[in-house]
Amino acid sequence: MQMNSATAPCPPSSCSTSSTFPPPPRFTSVSRNSKSPLALPRAVCTSQRMYRFAGVPNEAYLSSNTSTNYVVSRYSFGWSETQPILPNQSVNKDLSPLAALVTSKSQNFSTASLVGDEKIGVLLLNLGGPETLEDVQPFLFNLFADPDIIRLPRLFRFLQKPLAQFISVVRAPKSKEGYASIGGGSPLRRITDAQAEELRKSLWEKNLPAKVYVGMRYWHPFTEEAIEQIKRDGITKLVVLPLYPQFSISTSGSSLRLLESIFREDEYLVNMQHTVIPSWYQREGYITAMANLIEKELQNFDSPEQVMIFFSAHGVPLAYVEEAGDPYKAEMEECVDLIMEELEKRKITNAYTLAYQSRVGPVEWLKPYTDETIIKLGQKGVKSLLAVPISFVSEHIETLEEIDVEYKELALKSGIEKWGRVPALGCEATFISDLADAVIESLPYVGAMAVSNLEARQSLVPLGSVEELLATYDSKRSELPPPVTVWEWGWTKSAETWNGRAAMLAVFVLLVLEVTTGEGFLHQWGILPLFQ
Repeated sequence: MQMNSATAPCPPSSCSTSSTFPPPPRFTSVSRNSKSPLALPRAVCTSQRMYRFAGVPNEAYLSSNTSTNYVVSRYSFGWSETQPILPNQSVNKDLSPLAALVTSKSQNFSTASLVGDEKIGVLLLNLGGPETLEDVQPFLFNLFADPDIIRLPRLFRFLQKPLAQFISVVRAPKSKEGYASIGGGSPLRRITDAQAEELRKSLWEKNLPAKVYVGMRYWHPFTEEAIEQIKRDGITKLVVLPLYPQFSISTSGSSLRLLESIFREDEYLVNMQHTVIPSWYQREGYITAMANLIEKELQNFDSPEQVMIFFSAHGVPLAYVEEAGDPYKAEMEECVDLIMEELEKRKITNAYTLAYQSRVGPVEWLKPYTDETIIKLGQKGVKSLLAVPISFVSEHIETLEEIDVEYKELALKSGIEKWGRVPALGCEATFISDLADAVIESLPYVGAMAVSNLEARQSLVPLGSVEELLATYDSKRSELPPPVTVWEWGWTKSAETWNGRAAMLAVFVLLVLEVTTGEGFLHQWGILPLFQ
């Protein structure tokens, strides 16, 4: 049974507003009282989680690495900003359990002192996607030219772009088939533009006039283009809001690294005050919106209580979590817990599980994998499955083709008889309103933090500057660990990993020969220039 995957209707949009910024009226906000500290980003943290798998409790544990550098500390009932802790300072290891739902309350204060004559901007960050079939190959090139996507050994980094060109040319035909099956291109830009327009409207309705911009990482409008428009509009205070609910060094982190390099090279941006909301999966509005969509889709099944709720998140290489300290897995698991807690309040106690999709290459990614889990669920006798794209707020190739086509087909072949899919949030009203609240609540924290105000600066969202947040979440950003050590010889975890190493070595050898001799199939195909 195929469920309707359409998102909430999004009106045609424009991501700019009037150039005038009238003095904003008053608005209110507050943070909940902070209790036992939990330094999430790279702290040692262990929490016990209970998953209901086909009605049988299963325990899962999560842990993250240790770091002595903390800029943003999370509390069990909110977030608090701190200054960097010196290396010789000890870190509190007595950490409270995860699972804190962040809510908005009211506290009287005026925006006049925060905004005044300032021009407020909001920059939405997203991945980007090809809008036409002709865009597919150059989009793939931009993707694979990112060192955070393909990390070559230092000796071979000069081959980053030639390798990206080779991979994009090879993968383009199959990728075009996928995009052709969903209408000839990704709807991500259209949906993100609509989300930006709805966010702008919501901010104005909440008495905060602001301009909202869209910056994509790998396709138009590029982040650089958005920054240029921000400068032309004379924005003086900027809130950076990645459209990824959970933080990962491969998504939000990659976009923040790009912003960091742009900011450092521009005097205007150096002087412009800004703050970043790196993740917002704990916010009550987001959790409520997700629970609403799940509850609605469950009603399309004949026996809603027998449906397995299947959360599918985009995967990341395992080394990102285990070696680089990526908080993505911990945040994802907590997000699922919070959604299920909200559903339990509504007397919905279905079995559920979490898996990770979209892995590429021979390296090990976060497990369990979505495709393997679907097969196992079918073998265990699950007959009704509701897929929930938990890490996506917009429809794109991973939801419309990978989940709706590939995973649905796999589920039906595996013995699952009834299939449904929760739509991405899109322009869902509760979701958009909550994003607007997050922006408003971040305004008191735009600019530098003062040590004397440390106790008073407690926020409902994790905040900090680009450099601060990268130091906290992604301290190894200059040289991330490879998912599998390239030159590590001997026994491997799987034949797939070994074959991948051999294939990459062969590619390196061929590329070196091509570059040094000026001859070969890459030159014949016109990918590399011919030398006379």
